[in-house]
Amino acid sequence: MSTTLTRDRQNTRKRSGPGAPPRGGQYTNLYERPGPRGILRNRIMAVVVAAVLLALAYVVYVRFDDKDQWAAEKWTPLLRADVWGTFILPGLAGTLGAAVAGVLLAGLFGLVFATARLSDHRWIRVPAATVVEFFRAVPLLLLIFFAFFGSYVLIGVNISAFAAVVFGLTLYNGSVIAEIIRAGVQSLPKGQREAAFAMGMRKGQVMRLVLLPQALKAMMPALVSQFVVLLKDSALGLIVGYDELVDRGLNGIAANFSNIIPAAILIAAIFIVINMSLDRLAYRLSSR
Repeated sequence: MSTTLTRDRQNTRKRSGPGAPPRGGQYTNLYERPGPRGILRNRIMAVVVAAVLLALAYVVYVRFDDKDQWAAEKWTPLLRADVWGTFILPGLAGTLGAAVAGVLLAGLFGLVFATARLSDHRWIRVPAATVVEFFRAVPLLLLIFFAFFGSYVLIGVNISAFAAVVFGLTLYNGSVIAEIIRAGVQSLPKGQREAAFAMGMRKGQVMRLVLLPQALKAMMPALVSQFVVLLKDSALGLIVGYDELVDRGLNGIAANFSNIIPAAILIAAIFIVINMSLDRLAYRLSSR
């Protein structure tokens, strides 16, 4: 009994030494929690930043009020059911349709080309790297423009605006996702791959069963950020006449009711809600 108590006391001293973390969870995964001075400094900075933001909000409010942007006749149309049914909901459906198709195809594109870039065969790895780097370098607006206006020159068929938007979103964002997946897999310890091969797994099994499940949690924040970018980039379909939320809001509502600023604020609020919902969904998936 005495020997056990002595060992417990020694272990307690070791845990409470100068190099041990403080009790009560004083460390997080990313940084050390601040002490009393740090907490006071952070609170002062928070108050200053909040004051600056409130001042900016007040200036914006006053300037908009001087231009009659808060007048009831500019905001009342946004509450009408016919305005939502004619402009906002159809535009939202177009935005979500292009975004969902883009997410699915870009995810598939990224997975295929990330796997190709991780291949041990140079004749697969080099062409995949060339394709990924090329479409990452070309602006998305040019990809949509080329797909819509260049399709007739190449294949003799005019594709729809929806197809052009999805084409651009897939190639550009898929190339970025390919790099995210490749970086996530390569960040894992090499022992994971070697242990899987030692168990007799094939390359496909190693990637599908060992590497990707572990890398998914690390990749999730970057993937969600890229999906948010993809959703917002669907508004670039405006250049080819695609019927989406920004086009319906600015060219539809504002043209009929002369309220471009309220319409733009409403569209921005809808995008914020969608993106926050997407971020929440990704958090739940990563926590599971």
